[in-house]
Amino acid sequence: MNSNLLHVLLWTGVGFAAGSMMFSVWMGKLLIKKDVREYGDANPGAINAWKAGGWKIGLPAGVLELCKGAVPVGLAHWVFGINGWMLIPVALAPILGHAFSPFLKFKGGKAIAVTFGVWTAITIWEGLVVLGLLIGLFYLLIDHPSWSVILGMLAFLGYLLLLGLFVRGMEIPLLAIWAGNMAIFLYKHRIDLKKAIKPRPYILRLLRRAS
Repeated sequence: MNSNLLHVLLWTGVGFAAGSMMFSVWMGKLLIKKDVREYGDANPGAINAWKAGGWKIGLPAGVLELCKGAVPVGLAHWVFGINGWMLIPVALAPILGHAFSPFLKFKGGKAIAVTFGVWTAITIWEGLVVLGLLIGLFYLLIDHPSWSVILGMLAFLGYLLLLGLFVRGMEIPLLAIWAGNMAIFLYKHRIDLKKAIKPRPYILRLLRRAS
């Protein structure tokens, strides 16, 4: 078997295993004796860890969730030279691991923090800063977190396309990673996305005053 393929299979497995580690759930049970899935939207992620125990558990849980995407993908990409089409399964593996964790009977989380980690590993800063700002912007405007994530990801695609057209050339494997990531997001948020998109109440108040 080709050594490059072996490296891809190895790092895909490592990424999935890392992604499947449910740090928020484990830290909640270990440090505050609470199940974070009993808070917020019942998602086993860092936001509900924050809701369950404040920043002292939410912040480290968020960092660990981000790192489980950033570390394996970063090592595979920058240290072991996995690029192009071979990077696709490696990049998606931590996201899939979190979304379908075997530690939770394949009922994982929505994979937002680990997504930030994966894109940080691939793009160094753009995934964390640009994607974070876009999702944050829609969160301020839209009265539904799941729609904020989806719209932020769509805007991030626009950013990648513009960057590809005018700066560094179109990177089709990068767009394929985005597409796989988006597909996972759509599936994990599918129930929440049945709700209509609504602006936040303060937006409506501002519009009434303007009229």
